[in-house]
Amino acid sequence: MFRVFTRKPTTRKGKKVLLSKEPKPVEGPKQCIFLQGRNPSDKTRKLLKDVYELKKPDAAFLSRKNDFVPFEDASLIEKMCYKKEAALFGVGSHSKKRPHNIILGRTFNYGILDMIELGADKFKAMSEFHNMKVLAGLKPCLIFNGPAWDLNQDLKRLKSLFIDFFHREKVESIRLQGLEHALSFTATENGSIYFRSYRILLKKSGQRTPRVELEEIGPSIDFKLRRTKLASDDLYKESCKIPREVKPLTKKNISKDAFGTKLGRIHIGKQDIPRLQTRKMKGLKKTPEEKKLMLRKKKLARKQATA
Repeated sequence: MFRVFTRKPTTRKGKKVLLSKEPKPVEGPKQCIFLQGRNPSDKTRKLLKDVYELKKPDAAFLSRKNDFVPFEDASLIEKMCYKKEAALFGVGSHSKKRPHNIILGRTFNYGILDMIELGADKFKAMSEFHNMKVLAGLKPCLIFNGPAWDLNQDLKRLKSLFIDFFHREKVESIRLQGLEHALSFTATENGSIYFRSYRILLKKSGQRTPRVELEEIGPSIDFKLRRTKLASDDLYKESCKIPREVKPLTKKNISKDAFGTKLGRIHIGKQDIPRLQTRKMKGLKKTPEEKKLMLRKKKLARKQATA
């Protein structure tokens, strides 16, 4: 098992390097490394290259072949992720038992968190689509089709893994013209996952709202779910923990209704309404008859109290 040993910095530059490797309350886009495993096929190599093109510039493609099996020994992946400061990885391999094999995974605290093995049944490379592509580093719109993503535990983790792979900077608002790239993931009941990439085109519609069209730009991949190695519930919960610095401060007695209107609640002490001082005006002054009645009531109350 790969272990990370903490070192004390001896120089100012070394201190900066170690500080940059420490966990941060607000993380940027996750880095990813793509490795070639045991005997990768040409199809697997092209597939990894296309996924790398979608992930750029937050990715590194390592062309050297490595004779290892991640599900048996993942120490090489942990070392490479620590060296490259990467939280995500993709490994391509090929064998008679598992042809055109792709392993996608992520790490937590420089240890393996999740690993999911997928088989590429059908693959059409990005270069086979002869049309205009999108710019590198563009934030894609992720679309997950099918109820299987929420019913199957393995597909739930795979959905989370895909979101980690293609999630970029957090944005507060979205401009309609900024939506140029869409990634579609369709899951079926038999364990097939259809991965498609589209360029979003906004055409004239004669109205204020444009007509939206999707043009497939590749890659087009038909995955088949194979083996999985998922983290325990406790470790997964720990990896999803939100730092205290990022959590919004809750303000007491302030709420919002369904329409977004801010409502405030004020707590006041109990008030004695008969003794409440009101504005003095002629209309509120008591008549002599009312004053006599009040005196009689007070006298009766005193007599009953003493009796």
